[in-house]
Amino acid sequence: MTRPSSLRTNETGRPKPRYARDDLTVHSDPNTLRRVTKALRGGGRRVTLVPTMGALHEGHRELMRRARSIPGSTTVVSIFVNPRQFGPHEDFDRYPRAFEADLQMCREEGVELVFAPDVETMYPAGFATSIDPGPLGDQLEGAARPGHFGGMLTVVNKLFAIAAPDVVFFGEKDYQQLTLIRRMVRDLDIDVHVVGVPTVREQDGLARSSRNAYLDDDGRRAAVAISAALTAGRYAGEQGPAAVVAAARGVLEGEAGLDVEYVELRDPDLGPAPEIGPARLLIAARAGTTRLIDNAAVSVVRKESGLSG
Repeated sequence: MTRPSSLRTNETGRPKPRYARDDLTVHSDPNTLRRVTKALRGGGRRVTLVPTMGALHEGHRELMRRARSIPGSTTVVSIFVNPRQFGPHEDFDRYPRAFEADLQMCREEGVELVFAPDVETMYPAGFATSIDPGPLGDQLEGAARPGHFGGMLTVVNKLFAIAAPDVVFFGEKDYQQLTLIRRMVRDLDIDVHVVGVPTVREQDGLARSSRNAYLDDDGRRAAVAISAALTAGRYAGEQGPAAVVAAARGVLEGEAGLDVEYVELRDPDLGPAPEIGPARLLIAARAGTTRLIDNAAVSVVRKESGLSG
């Protein structure tokens, strides 16, 4: 598909940014989108951003709705499968791509601006800068996917620079990603408000994900155990942090179709697990060849007694 140049010509013959109120405009050039959002802010509009890699689903739809609910705002949805957050043996080439369906969902949700650059535009020849995620970038997902979070933060930082949003929306399903983005915004004094949106789930509890498309029938049935494990862990919070992890593992070990990579309890900023108070339970597992992640908030309401029984 040939994507639009995102330019019109005004009466002086000079190109001007394309934007049509209540209509969807697709941009592929960063400078053009930057001019559009600058003009919108100059006219008193707020800019909201929903970064995605496409293959949009109901979770993305909820992000769009939250973004569109900001009074006096115009929403930008970015669609870019970022090669820098995929490892050499990961699924970049087969990652689901459905651009026309993605645009249709954006239209249905009243989105007015889509940013859909190609790889060469985002990473031109000679591009050599990246964001270091720090120690957390090598833990949990970072341990399983070396370099992933550096690539993710780099493209997110570029999107912030291009769209200059006032508010940006990310799903809580990728909780470590959300945590690292919040830290980057704080550490680098980026003027944007980051909103985490609760995970959207199927009726049986499975977290919505673009990678769910990879699941066969057996994998789909096995994957439900991940959300069931999170529920079990949440209910075990009154028995202390070790009980939370044990309850979740007990459910996962009962599902032969899952290969569990980690089950960890951390504090809300993904530091060490608290003895008492709010925490986050995180799970990664494979159903067949499909790698899935999920998480849930947990309240640890009493400390461990230290007694064995």
